[in-house]
Amino acid sequence: MAQFSVNSSRFDPYKNFKFRVKWDGKYVAGISKVGGLKRTTEVVKHREGGDPSSTRKSPGRTEYDAITLERGVTHDTEFEKWANKVWNFGNGLGAEVSLKDFRKDLILEVYNEAGQVVLAYKIYRAWVSEYQALPDLDANANAVAIQHIKLENEGWERDQSVTEPSEPTFTNPAN
Repeated sequence: MAQFSVNSSRFDPYKNFKFRVKWDGKYVAGISKVGGLKRTTEVVKHREGGDPSSTRKSPGRTEYDAITLERGVTHDTEFEKWANKVWNFGNGLGAEVSLKDFRKDLILEVYNEAGQVVLAYKIYRAWVSEYQALPDLDANANAVAIQHIKLENEGWERDQSVTEPSEPTFTNPAN
């Protein structure tokens, strides 16, 4: 029988609503949604002349999908500052892009219900390909204004140094 977890008492999978994103060594405030981490490897089909009618398949290039981060609009300017490193309108010829530091490495942390880090992913050489400062505004709506950035990246990997924590338990002093 396969052992799925070091913690034999954990039955439930982790939830998708407890997470934090870190770049430049600090957590980014207010992120409410992170797009999925997805990679796709192309299939290279080939066959030799003497092979039967079926083809052989082998892996080709791997591409990593862009990741979207969303958060409510506030006075915090982290999304805008990073987006401006890729393109800063009006900065003048030769100064529109901050070539030295427009890419960032990120860390995405996932937490269990008790607030313990259970998974972490390192996202490499990300940069902002799309920035939405404000959503459509609607006087008849009852919603939070959401801004987002779309991050192109050159890959991600699970941080194997993050191990499954011992989950807390409450003891009843009356027993």
